Amino acid sequence: MPLHLAQWTDFFILVGTGSATLAGLVFVALTINLRGVARDATHRYRAINMLTGFASIFLISALALMGRQPPVVLGVEWLVVAALALAINTYGYVQAFRLRSSLYALTVIRIVGGTLCYLGQIVGAAMLIGGIPSGIYVSAISVIATFVYLISGSWLLILGTIQTADQD
Repeated sequence: MPLHLAQWTDFFILVGTGSATLAGLVFVALTINLRGVARDATHRYRAINMLTGFASIFLISALALMGRQPPVVLGVEWLVVAALALAINTYGYVQAFRLRSSLYALTVIRIVGGTLCYLGQIVGAAMLIGGIPSGIYVSAISVIATFVYLISGSWLLILGTIQTADQD
């Protein structure tokens, strides 16, 4: 059964708009407590990871809404964006651990969860590239999981910066 990307328009509009909106809200929340974010490596890299994650979902959605793209092209675009987001996410966690700041906020569950979300997107994108239409479902479910992961990470970031400010 062939993949008809036009049937996915509402999905991409929904997640793209939601991601752009939440990226803006996170950005505003970060600017309100910029000192708390800037002083702590965990908060700094988590902020980068959250904004990158929301931006990647927005970018994937925008690319998917471009007209007349075959599924293989969308798969390549999705693969590149998800791989970059995964690399930034992983780098952020490595740096936060290396700098030994708020380690209480860096859990294995957060690291593994985020990695699995992006890997799911990558696997689904690879399926699209390989001509397997169900890859869009794998990637879409992974995007939804990533979205939830990013919302919870944003909340942890806001709570962490408040906690850092209270310690001063």
